[in-house]
Amino acid sequence: MGNYIDLYKEKLRTADEAVKVVKSGDNVWYGHFAMAPRALDEALAKRVGELKDIWIKGVCILFDPKVATADPEHKSFTYHSGHFSGHDRHLGDKGLDFYLPGNYGQCPWNVRMGNYGPISVAMIMATSPDENGYFNFGTSCSYASLICETADIVILEVNDQVPWCLGGEQETIHISQVDYIVENHAPMIAFPSEFSVSEAEQKIASLIIDQLEDGATLQFGIRAMPSMIGKMIAQTDLKDLGIHSEMMADCFIDLEEKGIVTGTRKNIDRSKITYTFTLGSQNPYDFIDRNPVCATFPVDITNSPARMAINDKLMCINNAVEIDLFSQINSESSGFRNISGTGGQLDFTIGAMYSKGGKPFICLTSTKVQKGQTVSRIVPTLSPGSIVTVPRTFAPYIVTEYGIVNMQGKSTYRRAELLIEIAHPDFRDELIKAAQQQGIWTRSNRID
Repeated sequence: MGNYIDLYKEKLRTADEAVKVVKSGDNVWYGHFAMAPRALDEALAKRVGELKDIWIKGVCILFDPKVATADPEHKSFTYHSGHFSGHDRHLGDKGLDFYLPGNYGQCPWNVRMGNYGPISVAMIMATSPDENGYFNFGTSCSYASLICETADIVILEVNDQVPWCLGGEQETIHISQVDYIVENHAPMIAFPSEFSVSEAEQKIASLIIDQLEDGATLQFGIRAMPSMIGKMIAQTDLKDLGIHSEMMADCFIDLEEKGIVTGTRKNIDRSKITYTFTLGSQNPYDFIDRNPVCATFPVDITNSPARMAINDKLMCINNAVEIDLFSQINSESSGFRNISGTGGQLDFTIGAMYSKGGKPFICLTSTKVQKGQTVSRIVPTLSPGSIVTVPRTFAPYIVTEYGIVNMQGKSTYRRAELLIEIAHPDFRDELIKAAQQQGIWTRSNRID
């Protein structure tokens, strides 16, 4: 490491010392997902009451940020998230966490345009430095490099438990670009890779499997469905699958180790598992560590519809909360309650549409239990306060346990008919009545 040893020591601070650079009115940016800075967050929270009007942004971090819980009246800190995790949801319910809407792939553009305001201080977790004086952004390439490039002050929370993730590009930062270093030896936050799935979800997964072909490139969203589909793919004779996804997930590892995922038919990033962040158990954290089969890129590269569409047969599989008879898709709220975020769903839906032989799928069970009652997820109109994640102009293949239907190129009345065909039978009659009232039902419509 040579001369970098002295420079490292010169920039080393305790967390309490480092956060002294934050002054009232600053915008502070945290690392994303598992790379959020735990020691720096705790130290900054101690300054509640001392500072005023601190605007803080994270993305789907995996713990309750102390800056949010220590200041419920927002006298010092107001915390924002670019995507909601379980922690964000319960904090949001208490008014302690506010969502920043936007497509994930659009966020770097917002930074460059100054739409979020100036970045005063970046606080990002990273690996220990290598012999050349470089730190790695670990499991969240995201747009960490751009944040550091734009920020007035850069503080790295160095953690030797963070895996070194090979790129792509913009996955590292040199010590000369860092102002302060804080050390925090702590295990990576992980969560179980096994999820309970319903019979309806298993049926949806089997319908998706039937759509896959040899040489397809896959993208999976978050939650149980991708895990189920990955396990089912492992039992098929599919071959030469590729991965181009914003998230690196547990299920991709099994498929790569079994030789099902090779990436040899990808037209870009050939033979690489392409991703921008990792979430899951300790298993993927171990797998991606200096693994040359993986390539982490900034999110405006992984989530660029034009770039991902270079790969043929791009199959993008994502979830939704509800869909109305006009084919508007809500994937991020339950009425006025924010429960998720736009993420990359619209990015990948568009990208798969433009991929040769590609197909985007939005999956949802036909019903859910709400306040003790079974209700339809296919609804006449979206609930008040619901967010349109994918507009009807980009509504793709919709999948429930009752089938797959394609919304593209269909009239309003044909879309209503197709959606009712895959709704739960108990709700079809009332959905037909609603479609008639909404003027999207004609005498040519048929429901068996």
